[in-house]
Amino acid sequence: MSMGQRVSSDHQLARLLQIGVVLEEVVESRAAHHLESLPPEQRDAVDDEIRELLVEAASESADHRERLEALIDDLDAETVAYEEINALVDAQYGPPEDTDGVLYDQLCNEETAYKFYDDLIDAIEASDVEFAIDRDRLLETLSEIRTEEKEGAEEVTEIMEHRA
Repeated sequence: MSMGQRVSSDHQLARLLQIGVVLEEVVESRAAHHLESLPPEQRDAVDDEIRELLVEAASESADHRERLEALIDDLDAETVAYEEINALVDAQYGPPEDTDGVLYDQLCNEETAYKFYDDLIDAIEASDVEFAIDRDRLLETLSEIRTEEKEGAEEVTEIMEHRA
């Protein structure tokens, strides 16, 4: 589905929210594993600012995932278990080469999530369908998550600029 379209049914909304859950699971898994996957000499070079950023990113993504799952539950749909996505992430992505790679990856994750939620909100707002869940609650939840993703991208950008 192109996100430029309107969301036309509960089923379609549930699928898009499920994509958001998977996106958050990938971000959570990658942030949680970045430090562990760095070579030992690189791991020691990571400072507290980056450690805090990654811990906060994993925690925030877990919170976003739970909020999205609550919306999906209200639509009587199911989500993919975090453990399944975590195993796929471990198998698919190799470790970053260095600290800069960790920051670039985290920036990409934050920007991708922000853009996804921005497009999803636009598609819901363009729709005149009455969903099985409260539209105001849905849009409020998604807007809050989008704002937090934007702030996360800005935080990573600031760290990168200080290091340049």
